[in-house]
Amino acid sequence: MRRRFREILIVGVALTALAACGQSNGQQNSAVGYGPNPQLPKPSKSLIPTVKVSDVVGWPAGVTPKAPAGFQVQPFAQGLDHPRWLLVLPNGDVLVAESNKPSDGEKPKGLKGFFETKLMKKAGAGVPSADRITLLRDADHDGVAEMKVPFLTGLHSPFGMALVGDTLYVANADAVVAFPYTTGATRISAPPRKVADLPGGPINHHWTKNIIASADGSKLYASVGSNSNVGENGIPAEEGRAAIHEIDLATGQQRIFASGLRNPVGLSWNPANGQLWTAVNERDELGNDLVPDYMTSVREGGFYGWPYSYYGRHVDKRVKDKDRRPDLVERATVPDYALGAHTASLGLTFYTGKSFPARYWGGTFVGQHGSWNRNPQAGYKVIFVPFIDGKPAGGVEDFLTGFLDANGKAQGRPVGVTVDSLGALLVADDVGNAVWRVSPTR
Repeated sequence: MRRRFREILIVGVALTALAACGQSNGQQNSAVGYGPNPQLPKPSKSLIPTVKVSDVVGWPAGVTPKAPAGFQVQPFAQGLDHPRWLLVLPNGDVLVAESNKPSDGEKPKGLKGFFETKLMKKAGAGVPSADRITLLRDADHDGVAEMKVPFLTGLHSPFGMALVGDTLYVANADAVVAFPYTTGATRISAPPRKVADLPGGPINHHWTKNIIASADGSKLYASVGSNSNVGENGIPAEEGRAAIHEIDLATGQQRIFASGLRNPVGLSWNPANGQLWTAVNERDELGNDLVPDYMTSVREGGFYGWPYSYYGRHVDKRVKDKDRRPDLVERATVPDYALGAHTASLGLTFYTGKSFPARYWGGTFVGQHGSWNRNPQAGYKVIFVPFIDGKPAGGVEDFLTGFLDANGKAQGRPVGVTVDSLGALLVADDVGNAVWRVSPTR
């Protein structure tokens, strides 16, 4: 009865949110929950969860996101179908994964599920998956891709991509697959070769799987998100999830490299010391300012708390008594840098180019997809964090903004970020259906 009552209340909140979408005068982020030593307020668990969804309106003609003085923003490619992730090939071509959640996954159930689906559609997450990787080519180097062609089709909610030698690896929603690659090719028609299974359905709550290759090309690291917010689907449903897997390409052997990471998505190598870093989405329904998303170096064998604790040893009391693991809480690693609660920090890349001013060299850009469960909104921008000697060395700086208009409606939502062959920043905008290119003003 109590659970039913809560569902009815959630439905009421959802109806209110649907009616009020876009009625804010814009984004107002709190200073709480950012940096290497974030302020963490007490949990604020309420019967009615916070829901605020930004209506998606798209970009008016001629309007682009806004970059700092000294930079220009161009539409590298437009008219895409929910572009999520990017890979720059050695010859300068850019691959973009056009993707959304799998159509064969378990559908949300009951009244709560019905309105969750409605809310996600409002946020631009309800479109069918194109299941495609598209190739973008800017042969004349004017900052706009004059070629846009299907490169791989018939995939299964593809997301991460990695090129090792003449093999292209793609992370589908449930497996890593491989294809032969030839430099300059504009299409791959060969069938996929399965490299490794990854946790998938039927729930597949966090379906996005990302991959990155080791420097020597011998291993892949694959990120796998949790199957729930905080273990409410049962711990057995989390087998192999909330983790980064290591896959040995020579033997096919697979192991958990690090765990307790609720939804690790962005993966990037720190150029200063070779450490693997990841951006992680943390849990919901503990208040506007809990729990901060974060980026962190990833230690082999490290445990980062989920679901038993957050930001080190802060115990999440919602985990059922029978499932609690005080031994794991005791050794939970504190993340390196908080990125704000509910910002949906997905993209992560170290700046390895040279065309930006020197202060950006070796720092990180993070694509913040934006909140749907915080009031006022947070995220909806690309941020920059400077690094010195391989460590964060300053506060969060807004770098690419304007994704929310003056009425709080979403013109776009940034996801993947990467550096192109000329040192510009590329940003995949999944509801704006574009890839934006940011470069220094000439």
